[in-house]
Amino acid sequence: MRERLQQIRQAWGQVRSIDPKVVPWTLLGAALGLLVGVGLGAVSPVLNLVFMPVFGIMFALLGWLVVFNRRASKAQYAAIEGQPGAAAAVLQSMRGQWFVNPAVAVNAKQDMVHRVVGRCGIVLVGEGAGQRVKGLLAKERKRMSRSAGDAPITTIVVGDREDQVPLRKLQTTLTKLPRELKKGEVPKLERRLKPLDKDLPIPKGVDPMSAANRRRPKPR
Repeated sequence: MRERLQQIRQAWGQVRSIDPKVVPWTLLGAALGLLVGVGLGAVSPVLNLVFMPVFGIMFALLGWLVVFNRRASKAQYAAIEGQPGAAAAVLQSMRGQWFVNPAVAVNAKQDMVHRVVGRCGIVLVGEGAGQRVKGLLAKERKRMSRSAGDAPITTIVVGDREDQVPLRKLQTTLTKLPRELKKGEVPKLERRLKPLDKDLPIPKGVDPMSAANRRRPKPR
């Protein structure tokens, strides 16, 4: 319990340094939770004087945590958005049967492509300047197709334009892709693609994982 409180305190300090509005928003969430809890306790048929403060405290804490988690998630994206490797950092935090290989293709301008293998097949995620990263995606798609077999290959460009996926929606976009493979087929596909990652040509002076290796506040 003490360790969990320490983690929350550290996360609170980190989020507050990025998002000053976290204080009023979490207080608002706690206040709304308190009102809901007190209201539920008041309509209790028995011992309403006991349930009102108990429910009030419980729902106030719940409201605070819900709002804090949302603000912390936004702060994470704000801290890394626009940096090389930001998409890789988001992809590597996904839960479930996902194999993430960051920076399978990189150029001198730090445009890059990350490969994700899951039940939806192969997803190539590009980040960088529009036209340059589209060229990288096309080359990588052609390279992957030799070993992909019948597995579908989907390409995504991270960004804020109409034909792009915002960083904050990247995980949701991947999880909504149709499931084309069985669970047992996913690791087999990853093993077939793995030899393609040997001796990848990464330009000198490029650190494609600068954002992925950056420590970020994690909501608890």
